[in-house]
Amino acid sequence: MASVGSVDVELLVIGWLQARLAADALVRDELDNYLLDELPTVQVEVVGGGDDGFRLDRALVDINTYASTRQEAVALAARVHGLLLTGLRGTATETAVVGSVSTVTRPAARPYENTSLRRVGATYQMYSHPVS
Repeated sequence: MASVGSVDVELLVIGWLQARLAADALVRDELDNYLLDELPTVQVEVVGGGDDGFRLDRALVDINTYASTRQEAVALAARVHGLLLTGLRGTATETAVVGSVSTVTRPAARPYENTSLRRVGATYQMYSHPVS
């Protein structure tokens, strides 16, 4: 039996989104000093959640999209939102099964210190468990 929380949801979502966004955006967990040169970017971070103490992981995943303009950031966030809610739900990989994906906070503009780019973020709850 796999240990509770053994699904790396952050890594799973990064790989899954990168495969679908391909050359349209860079998907990553951490930002660096070259962000302006790497737009558009999607940042995926697990920010909390819970589990059932047995197998089910209920991760809260924060996803921020960064682009040169607000319109581009909004469009990318909407695309990610649609992909997660219609494509990721029910997905099985070699290591994990994603049972459900729901929106905790829908995509909305979020402030960012650098005025040369725009950020739109959303938070999702993802239920997953390791493949048996």
